[in-house]
Amino acid sequence: MRRPRLTVRVRLTLLYTVLFAACGTALIAITYGLLAANLPEIDGLVVGENGRMTTPVDDKGEIPPAEFLEACKRVFNGEPADEPNLRVKCQKAYEEGIIVGARTQRNATLDSLLWQSGLSLGAATLLAAVGGWFVAGRVLRPVHRLTAAALAASEHNLSARVALGGPRDELRELADTFDRMLDRLERSFDGQRQFIANASHELRTPLTVMRATVDVVLAKPHATEAELRRMARDIRVAVDHAETLIGALLTLARTDRGLVVREPTDLATVAEDVLDGTDLRDRRASLDLDPAPTTGDPVLLERLTANLVDNAVRYNVPGGEVRLATSTVDGHVRLEVSNHGPVVAPEAVGALFQPFRRLHDRTGTDGFGLGLAIVASIAQVHGGAVDADPLPEGGLRVTVTLPRT
Repeated sequence: MRRPRLTVRVRLTLLYTVLFAACGTALIAITYGLLAANLPEIDGLVVGENGRMTTPVDDKGEIPPAEFLEACKRVFNGEPADEPNLRVKCQKAYEEGIIVGARTQRNATLDSLLWQSGLSLGAATLLAAVGGWFVAGRVLRPVHRLTAAALAASEHNLSARVALGGPRDELRELADTFDRMLDRLERSFDGQRQFIANASHELRTPLTVMRATVDVVLAKPHATEAELRRMARDIRVAVDHAETLIGALLTLARTDRGLVVREPTDLATVAEDVLDGTDLRDRRASLDLDPAPTTGDPVLLERLTANLVDNAVRYNVPGGEVRLATSTVDGHVRLEVSNHGPVVAPEAVGALFQPFRRLHDRTGTDGFGLGLAIVASIAQVHGGAVDADPLPEGGLRVTVTLPRT
């Protein structure tokens, strides 16, 4: 049988009540001890003639209350006593009565304090439990709002926010953190939806080309060998186009998973190898490669450098220059790739690192708009950053900064 689950509100109420009862009990115990210390214990009886603690008794060894009291009254009123020691006995009995009365009064006072304090503590504890219930509900109200916002949030609706007001305490900080998390999730989901839409559009283009090419040939009853070869070449180009796009998408997905391989790598060596394997067309290469040791995935770092060089060659002017430089500055390594080209507006630079974004005034018409997006993703997963600066004479300088080994 499952035990009943106590809610946080019930547990907080119980905690408040137990703490209040414990503090009240401690206060009663301290008060009782202080009062008992200020009311000293009274011990001892009347001292008799033989020096022993005695009380007035008759011949039978019993205390005659009524007769003895009347005799003492007559003695204190000045009448002659029947017994020679009656006055002494009456005086001792009077002192004994004072002692017994004081002891009785002390015990009654302490008992009364204990019982009245206990009853008051019980009533106050009940009031504390009721007050703790309402206080716990008010304290947990922001948590309920967080729960409601979390339940309202979904993949298709991340617009719900807590927007908690009041003092900036721990609950306010938690609510603000939750709102910021929803903001990041909303931007992430929007970016993923846009990325998927753009990727679908880009993949549809080669598929459309292949379909149209096949349909044109199939529409002819007797297609010639030349037409079939032309169709095969067109399909091959479209397949290469789709394969390149899929490879770029896989690279982005790989960087999203984080680094799996970490090896010492010199960016200068990587840049030199990439440049040796790149078709520069009619562009001129300018190198300034100093040692730039870093740690990361060599394949991804090679892809980063290759994308930068490919962009510098593709979006260049005929006979333009491609410049590569590596250096080490303040514990970081830098890779700079710049080129000649048309003038780029400074406000348009930030959009270059978003997937499937191209500048319409660039000279190249091919590409998917994923090159710099992949560069930014690889730099980020390596703990670095990438910046782009438009050159006054035209072209772009892209700087990648990574931690040094």
